Amino acid sequence: MKVLVIRFSSIGDIVLTTPVMRCLKQQLPDVTVHYLTKKSFRGLVETNPYVDKVHVLGDDWEAMIAELQAEQFDLVVDLHKNLRTLRVKRALRKVKNVSFPKLNIEKWLFTSFLKINRLPKEHIVDRYLATVAHLGVKNDGRGLDYFIPKQDEVDAGDLPMSHQAGYVGVVIGAALNTKKLPVEKLKELCRLTNRPIVLLGGPEDREEGEEIASVDRVKIYNACGKFKLNESACLVRNARIVVTHDTGLMHIAAAFKKPVISIWGNTVPDFGMTPYYGDAKVSSTLFEVEGLSCRPCSKIGYKKCPRGHFKCMNLQHIRDIAAAAEKGS
Repeated sequence: MKVLVIRFSSIGDIVLTTPVMRCLKQQLPDVTVHYLTKKSFRGLVETNPYVDKVHVLGDDWEAMIAELQAEQFDLVVDLHKNLRTLRVKRALRKVKNVSFPKLNIEKWLFTSFLKINRLPKEHIVDRYLATVAHLGVKNDGRGLDYFIPKQDEVDAGDLPMSHQAGYVGVVIGAALNTKKLPVEKLKELCRLTNRPIVLLGGPEDREEGEEIASVDRVKIYNACGKFKLNESACLVRNARIVVTHDTGLMHIAAAFKKPVISIWGNTVPDFGMTPYYGDAKVSSTLFEVEGLSCRPCSKIGYKKCPRGHFKCMNLQHIRDIAAAAEKGS
């Protein structure tokens, strides 16, 4: 059997699909697993031993479709379910396909002014796996996967001497501003945490990282923008505990079975995308401001708070978050 799994983006969402590939590959005899994603995310799956071949969504749509048609798949597993995946499935019209439920109506009811929560109490990993349950595939309880190629391993000597014996990883970035703490809150968090800290994020977070690191340049090392994604994942793996917003690095931390302190702003754990460990018993602490009539305001996020007050982050108990980070490290 030859299976095509589709998930175009983003980092966290792709990591959350990894149990599907592993369970397909390990539980079905003679199965071949292909994966279709955006070119920018190819590196997330090409080193996965449970993926036999990676296809990329590129500029030449016709060439991509011709490549997929030539593979003669037996099944398409659509874990993205948008207009582009619909076009792919129509182009492969003779191939059976299954899709996971995005629950868009339920999410709208929850994020609209109605604030009606009809979402199932089910993690998105289980919803992904439900798409292949008809094949006899079951959740193996092993959680998420993330594979770092040898060339992207970070040597302990790449960090300051003060951090080589252990550190708290603090993820300062997020895809949208309403999912992350304001800089002043992050500075307060780092000031109150009496452990070496490595700030994690992309090049876009470097400037804010420098401002946060200015609190204590001995205790705080700004790694934002200095390391590629796999190298940042290595820093996550080597941390004693990871403090993070609702981001891709949160899911990478869960893949490495790291204790996670997750901080939730405009999004909520009820969306089913909390740190996922499978059957492993790993500490995971959630911080959110409950009782806000405006929350959740979006399933994704905004550049700024729609109401201007940003209470979902400004009212976070930073002292409690810092205490949890110290206790866990």
